Amino acid sequence: MSRIVVSQFVTLDGVFEDPGGSEGMDRGGWALRYERGEEGDRFKLDEVMAADGLLLGRVTYAGFAAAWPSRDGEFADKFNTMPKYVVSTTLSDPEWNNTRVVTLDELPELEGELLVNGSGQLVHALLERGLVDELRLMVFATVLGNGRRLFGETGSEFPFRLVKSTPVGGDGVMILVYQPAIPKAPEAQVT
Repeated sequence: MSRIVVSQFVTLDGVFEDPGGSEGMDRGGWALRYERGEEGDRFKLDEVMAADGLLLGRVTYAGFAAAWPSRDGEFADKFNTMPKYVVSTTLSDPEWNNTRVVTLDELPELEGELLVNGSGQLVHALLERGLVDELRLMVFATVLGNGRRLFGETGSEFPFRLVKSTPVGGDGVMILVYQPAIPKAPEAQVT
C-alpha cells in the first residue's frame, strides 16, 4: 500500500504557484527571495531521498520533465531515476525516464512512499479521497495577494494535526508537518 506525502512551498496567504519563477507569474520566484538555510535544504533532500516515487499531476510533470533530466547532483539523480507516477487522462506516452501514467483508483495499490510536489488539482483529488498520509508545508514569510492557492474551496473539511514545526534559515521560513486528524477512510485502504 502506498503512503502519500504532499510537500509544498507555500506563502502565508496560501499561494503555492510559481515558487521558483519558471511559470511566468508576475510575482513568481518568491521562494528564491528567502534563505531556508542548510536545515531547510537538508529537509528537502532527505524527503526526496526517502521517497520511493514521485506522484504528479500532468502540468507539474511536464514542467519537471522539461527541467530535471538535464540536471545532475544527488537530488537530480534521485529525481531522474526514481519511479514517477502521473495522474492524467490526456498524457499517454511519457518520455521522462521511469514514468508511468496512472489513475486515482490505482494509487492505493502502488507501493512505498509517494511524494507529491506542485500538482494542485491532484492534491485536491487526494484530499477528497482521503489518500493524504502527511502534509509538509515549507511556509515562506510573504503575502503575495494573488496567485493560485493550495487549498481552494472544497466540498468537505479535512482536519489535520500538527506533528512537527521547525524554523529554518534566517528569514522566517517554517517547516510544518501535519497528519490527518482522522485516519484514512476504509475505502481508501487496500485489504
